[in-house]
Amino acid sequence: MRGRSKAAVILAVLAVTASVGGCGETVPGTALPAGGTTGGSGKINTNFDKLLRECDVVSLEDIGKVVGEGTYPTPSFNGAVCMWDLDGGSTGSGMVTLSWYELGSLSNEKQNNDRLGYVTNDITVQGRRSLETRRPNDPDSCGVSAPAADTGIVGWWINYRAGSQHSDPCEGARKLVELTLNLAR
Repeated sequence: MRGRSKAAVILAVLAVTASVGGCGETVPGTALPAGGTTGGSGKINTNFDKLLRECDVVSLEDIGKVVGEGTYPTPSFNGAVCMWDLDGGSTGSGMVTLSWYELGSLSNEKQNNDRLGYVTNDITVQGRRSLETRRPNDPDSCGVSAPAADTGIVGWWINYRAGSQHSDPCEGARKLVELTLNLAR
């Protein structure tokens, strides 16, 4: 037993030494206090009051006009994506979704669409190669994705209530992307 105890202690010491030794790392840069300056002209914003402002990039009124006259979009979720429920108007109920991925790309969107079995077509929105995406056998929904004005990818999906009378959801999604790109410049 005594030999096993010594071996256990030695193994424990080696494990702790390896763990502690692996934690030390020097990170380049200058540490700044919260609210300190960036070394440039401005202060760091620690109020986080600009989070999710992309959800406001197209006004509720404009979303309503695009999806169907008299339709009122009600914000239902703000997070990694922004969602609005659609009520009233000529199209009945549905949902609109905005995604804005800062590190996204059209090739990544295409790969994910292919993996999901969606049908993706190349289109052009404001002179940019973009993607129009439909779910198989679902004429009531469509998404359009395009490179954002600066970096990443922006996409809009329109999902009308199944079987409802509505305009082409792809045309609406394309128009919402167009409005987003106009406002993001």
